[in-house]
Amino acid sequence: MRPRVAVRFTNKNVHAQCIDDENSNTLVSISTNEADFKSSLPNTTGSQIVGVEFGKRIKKAGIETIVFDRSGRKYHGCVKAFAEALREQGLKF
Repeated sequence: MRPRVAVRFTNKNVHAQCIDDENSNTLVSISTNEADFKSSLPNTTGSQIVGVEFGKRIKKAGIETIVFDRSGRKYHGCVKAFAEALREQGLKF
């Protein structure tokens, strides 16, 4: 099983979740709405900060390999910063 990591950027927030599509469950989620990330903006720096913490949470859940769902956005800027932060935590996709 390779869970899917879906990331969504709005003008004010970053939302991401690790989804088990076979069982229709969200395994791990993160958002800049959380108290720890209120100061993180949805820019490349904020995306990297959220990506690092999300990568740690995914690894803690025992997941090593994922499928990255960029929700139709091009792979640059915030999406690229988020994905590279996940790779820095040792996730493979």
